[in-house]
Amino acid sequence: MLPADGKKAISFQHLIANGDLIIVYERHDNLKAIKVCDGSELQNRFGVFKHSDWIGKPFGSKVFSSKGGFVYLLAPTPELWTLVLSHRTQILYIADISFVVSFLEIVPGCVVLESGTGSGSLSTSLARAVAPTGHVYTFDFHEQRAASARDDFEKTGLSNLVTVGVRDIQGEGFPDEFSGAADSVFLDLPQPWLAIPSAGKMLKQDGVLCSFSPCIEQVQRSCETMRLNFTDIRTFEVLLRTYEVREGKTDFGGSENGSPISSLPCKRRQCSSEIDNNRGDNKYSTAVMARPSAEAKGHTGYLTFARLKCIQ
Repeated sequence: MLPADGKKAISFQHLIANGDLIIVYERHDNLKAIKVCDGSELQNRFGVFKHSDWIGKPFGSKVFSSKGGFVYLLAPTPELWTLVLSHRTQILYIADISFVVSFLEIVPGCVVLESGTGSGSLSTSLARAVAPTGHVYTFDFHEQRAASARDDFEKTGLSNLVTVGVRDIQGEGFPDEFSGAADSVFLDLPQPWLAIPSAGKMLKQDGVLCSFSPCIEQVQRSCETMRLNFTDIRTFEVLLRTYEVREGKTDFGGSENGSPISSLPCKRRQCSSEIDNNRGDNKYSTAVMARPSAEAKGHTGYLTFARLKCIQ
């Protein structure tokens, strides 16, 4: 996903090679992570795609099957990886992730501590944010989850930027070796208030802590603990609303009271096709229509940010 060599620029301009991990885009709600293997094939409803035909093509290429169907070959960015990774736990999605990276003030070179790792969705974006000279140290109490996360980071080329540890942060706190060394700390724990004192010891002066919790009761108790050593405590709930923009039919025939009928607000594309004066029965026009998506994602969790108090 990212170059292992810190001297290289972070980009996906290179050509697809045998052994690369890619994201196959079939449609907006159907993506697959596939390792390119010369001699292998991908079979789906669009036909059969030979991996050998992909090798040497740039990321973003549109490739065709023998029956004329096509897919896109995309680079495994953190945003796309979040959509295709295996869900070992509930994950954070792009809306929350982008908010976290921004408010934790993460830039290249930062040292970030995270608990727990879970499915590694956030860890992947944190790694890109600190690259090429920073590092993410993430911890999970579940040994098998931690091992699976290591495998994923190896697949995506992030193993040089992310170190996965097995540790009960709620019970033991963060390792002492990170005391005063972390620029930011992120907590995704059922009882984050138990880990907040340890997180405060890990942060540099003016460092920022974020705690993600699905329930407001967790937020209230966490904030009580934060007030001892933190300031500028703020909680946010990020809600995302997506829109569908597509071509459709608009009725310009009018209603009983003479006013025009339109199923949705729209931008007209062809005025000449609105009404056929010669026929008189053509009352529909092709238009580009926009409306909120029928399936809207609601509450995911609360994000509480706090800044470590400066010691005078």
